[in-house]
Amino acid sequence: MRIVVIGGTGHIGTYLIPSLVACGHEVVCVSRAQREPYQPHGAWSTVQRVVLDRASEEAAGTFGARIADLQPDAVIDLICFTEESARQLVEALRGRVQHFLHCGTIWVHGHSVQVPTTEEQPRRPFGEYGCRKAAIEAYLLDEAHRSGFPATLLHPGHIVGPGWPPLNPAGHFNPRVFAALARGEELCLPNLGLETVHHVHADDVAQAFQKALANWSTSVGESFHVVSPAALTLRGYAESVAAWFGREANLRFLPWEEWHKTVPENEANATWDHIAHSPNCSIAKAQRLIGYQPRFASLEAVREAVDWLIGNGRIEV
Repeated sequence: MRIVVIGGTGHIGTYLIPSLVACGHEVVCVSRAQREPYQPHGAWSTVQRVVLDRASEEAAGTFGARIADLQPDAVIDLICFTEESARQLVEALRGRVQHFLHCGTIWVHGHSVQVPTTEEQPRRPFGEYGCRKAAIEAYLLDEAHRSGFPATLLHPGHIVGPGWPPLNPAGHFNPRVFAALARGEELCLPNLGLETVHHVHADDVAQAFQKALANWSTSVGESFHVVSPAALTLRGYAESVAAWFGREANLRFLPWEEWHKTVPENEANATWDHIAHSPNCSIAKAQRLIGYQPRFASLEAVREAVDWLIGNGRIEV
């Protein structure tokens, strides 16, 4: 197949595009700049690179047509953030592609009622990002069911991998949290540390896109969670990280009203987003319908990312 990947040099594309090439597909990577992926791979030498500024092309109403002109059999959109953006692509690609795959987010769920959360549970999103992604999901699934547009949606959790800081046990992205745990220093967590986070290795997200492509008949018109086999509590996460370095986690707990004053505002905002959602999602549907089998547990995925940060001087232990 000829596959166009929009936003292919980021976290997911770093693993997805070499995987697509290895399967014999002809791959076109569309991005706004000629940046390099997080990990080098020889497969990139065979990939056609197309530079497009999505924002300016969409403002001119030409982005969908530019993608259609690449004559794809399938399109994988990793960076769509508004319903209008999705509509432009659908209208341009209707009747011209065999498969359209959209990268969503588990935050389409908002607060969970029962966990692990399944894809069938009603959407109750909150926050701009979750609400916009839920609107895109509703639109694409409606197009799939009403007009036969071949859309599939994959909803990753907190994507991790070597090359960038993972979501840490305090619910934000400052790598100093890992350094504190490695040194046995005190780490203060919000509330009782029992809120959850749900990671996924970028390579497993790439696997899910591959599986969805290979299982067209069971993936079109469906959405799937793409996460590790199990979520982590903040407390359990912190204790596990400390144990990597032969330490017992030195933890302290404060109510949110006090805790958020102990960190910079941007870190507090990130933590609130994560603990307010406290995702804990089921992968049973993806396992059953497309054969998704994540290679990495949450802690394994994070460990690889932390080892990379240590090796590159980003964390001093």
